[in-house]
Amino acid sequence: MRLSELDRFTSENVDLAGKRLLIFIVAYNAEATIEKVLRRIPQSLQTNDTEVLIIDDSSSDETFARGVGYQQRNSEFKITVLRTPENQGYGGNQKLGYRYAIDNGFDIVALLHGDGKYAPEKLPALLKPVIANETDAVLGSRFIDRRAPLRAGMPFGKWIGNRAFTAFENAVLGTELSDFHCGYRIYSTSALADVPFEKNTNDFHFDTEIVIQFLLKKKRILEAPIPMFYGGGISYSDAVKCAWNIFKTTLRARLCQLSLFYDRRYDVQAVEEVYELKLDYASSHTAAIAAAKPGSRILDIGCGQGRVGDEFARLGCHVTGLDRHIPSDGARRKNMDFVRWDLDRAEFPINVSQFDQIFLLDIIEHLRDPSQLMDELRFATGCKRPEIILTTANIGFFATRLMLALGQLNYGKKGILDVTHTRLFTFRSIRELLTQSGYKILELKGIPAPFPLALGRTFLARFLLALNVALIRLSKGLFAYQIFIRAEARPTVNNLLKETISSSGTKAEALIEAA
Repeated sequence: MRLSELDRFTSENVDLAGKRLLIFIVAYNAEATIEKVLRRIPQSLQTNDTEVLIIDDSSSDETFARGVGYQQRNSEFKITVLRTPENQGYGGNQKLGYRYAIDNGFDIVALLHGDGKYAPEKLPALLKPVIANETDAVLGSRFIDRRAPLRAGMPFGKWIGNRAFTAFENAVLGTELSDFHCGYRIYSTSALADVPFEKNTNDFHFDTEIVIQFLLKKKRILEAPIPMFYGGGISYSDAVKCAWNIFKTTLRARLCQLSLFYDRRYDVQAVEEVYELKLDYASSHTAAIAAAKPGSRILDIGCGQGRVGDEFARLGCHVTGLDRHIPSDGARRKNMDFVRWDLDRAEFPINVSQFDQIFLLDIIEHLRDPSQLMDELRFATGCKRPEIILTTANIGFFATRLMLALGQLNYGKKGILDVTHTRLFTFRSIRELLTQSGYKILELKGIPAPFPLALGRTFLARFLLALNVALIRLSKGLFAYQIFIRAEARPTVNNLLKETISSSGTKAEALIEAA
């Protein structure tokens, strides 16, 4: 679309409703266009509540001088013109503008480009949903009318590339956006302050990363159609580099969602306090519940909110849960008691020998000294020989090994490399810890990855789960996501000596009486 066709777009009036607006123009070598962009800002936005910020990213031409000159000749609204001491790149320039908006108390930021490819005349229409608090971001879209960019002069090859990458991003991230890569955007400043945009790239795929951050943070995003005035775009080599970066960024973000990778840029969600029960597919929860003996007395160490304990109680078991934080409704749970206890303390606050089964589900990896807990637990059971059911993550899982081979070992908020994990185990190391602590291993098996939890209850999740179960049969050390162990607590030497003395005395008395 040619600039002469601008008269097709009628500028709307807009009421900022007392909100402060920053129109932020990123500029690089834009001496021929920057003043035209400023003149095209709608008059309805030229108020005391609006400021225009131009950041010239160390241009090699007179962009900065042209901006300052326009600033001196016009007083319709405040204009601030800055120049970076050295080139920051497209993403780096945006970081500066958004930080300026946050630090100076603006409510809304509108991003424009100094080359004029995005029409300032559309600002009122794009601003209205943010002003009305109907969304946290408005993304201009060139592809709501998919053929419009071609009519505007976009080369067919770049049009195809954009369509292919947008389809890829939508498929991987589960979105339905028509245009991930348009640089015409309106943001709520409070929403910007809620995502770590300063950790993003300084390159062109900054736009992709910030959209992903908004999606992960569950911010509201709207798309609105915009006209496009194609001015040539970036070079072929830059386009290939940008495409590769977008591909890597999208996959990395998805891996972070699946807890198979960690990147601080996408660490935007709160830590889950309550974990979802995994009951309708093979998991550590279903294995633990299957191991519970109906009617038994169960000690659930590290019980959390007691959700697995509820399932034990439904089997007629009487459950006692130990944890640092106990549920507020614990006193009202049927067949369940809760005791607040720091799991890293040396002594148990209750009589452990009264229990038939003791469960430690995904807890041993969080302790400072797991061997100390297992020693103390064995001592506290006396001579009762209760069954121990333990689950923990398998650090030997093939995905973790692959990341290590690629030079990555990144901790995250959940999964095998949960940041709260202090000890990590393979099948061999957890077996050795238990046998050296005096436990007899009764069962040792692998648990598949929770694909339905990560991907939803989909055909793909069911297929991957079945495949994972089959691969575990080949090598549980390589393909098990978690380790499941049933063991028996053997008496300590002291307890066994006491038992031996007691039982010997009883037998001796019986022999004497028989004689």
